[in-house]
Amino acid sequence: MNIETLREYVLQKPNVTEGFPFGPDVIVFKVNDKVFLLVPLDTEQLQFNAKCDPDHAIELREQYDAVQPGYHMNKKHWNTVVVDGTIKNNQLLELVDESYDLVSKKKASK
Repeated sequence: MNIETLREYVLQKPNVTEGFPFGPDVIVFKVNDKVFLLVPLDTEQLQFNAKCDPDHAIELREQYDAVQPGYHMNKKHWNTVVVDGTIKNNQLLELVDESYDLVSKKKASK
């Protein structure tokens, strides 16, 4: 997977916007004005920060070296995922979907 594939996938979701509130090196994707995905552009390998259910986050970190506690994020709820080929593309997209669903549902329930 590359950055354009990821970006195209994310932008087709309802109510998603992208921006650069932290400067030109990080794309921030929001749903209903809430962040659900951050993609740094200054790394050698593609990676992203995605929100995750806390129990699932722990499982993923135990299962994959490419999944680490979220860099500069709440480590309980966010993972940093390095796209290094050890996680299949469809699984990566499922992590994006989970993050999107968690954030979009949180807004809807208020």
